[in-house]
Amino acid sequence: MNRIYAWDGIVPVIDPAAFVHPEAVVIGDVLIGPMCYVGPGAVLRGDFGRIVLEKGANVQETCVVHSFPDKDVVVEEAGHIGHGAVLHGCHIGRNAMVGMNAVVMDEAVVGENSIIGAMAFVRAGAQIPPNSMAVGSPAKVVRVLTEDEIDWKRRGTGVYQQLAMEARDKLRPATPLAAPEENRRRVTAPVYDPLIVERARFSARP
Repeated sequence: MNRIYAWDGIVPVIDPAAFVHPEAVVIGDVLIGPMCYVGPGAVLRGDFGRIVLEKGANVQETCVVHSFPDKDVVVEEAGHIGHGAVLHGCHIGRNAMVGMNAVVMDEAVVGENSIIGAMAFVRAGAQIPPNSMAVGSPAKVVRVLTEDEIDWKRRGTGVYQQLAMEARDKLRPATPLAAPEENRRRVTAPVYDPLIVERARFSARP
């Protein structure tokens, strides 16, 4: 059972083509688009302002998404929010990535295709230009990303879009075994297949 809560009569919206883990918490004015993935332990708390995850975005394990009063958080299409990151009242551009345990503060804007390094702190009001790599605390732009790096990021997010499609069939409650089975099968990660992702993207169009 998902931990989905209305706030003051405002009910979260989760597209049927999205996957929200049962142990994620989604509260209030939250709009989750198709092909989005929200991992276990993530908290999206839409009680101060609206939270929007556009098509194909992901918010991974133990992330926190919240806002300053009357400010929105937007993660544009194919935005990628790494494990443990915190977003507060900010705007994450199309195909941008926020690294693990990074923090992005109120009214900051991360431009399209940009990457915020792990553990970085993007201060309130900061403007990270498109196609940039920013690292540190406070985060500073250190260089322009190459086309290969932007494509690498796009493919990584594609894996999460594929995971969103597969997770509803693969994830099941289970009782632990006392010992591993003989010839125990190994987990296989989703293999990025651009054709599968593009077909799903097309079918998810409004």
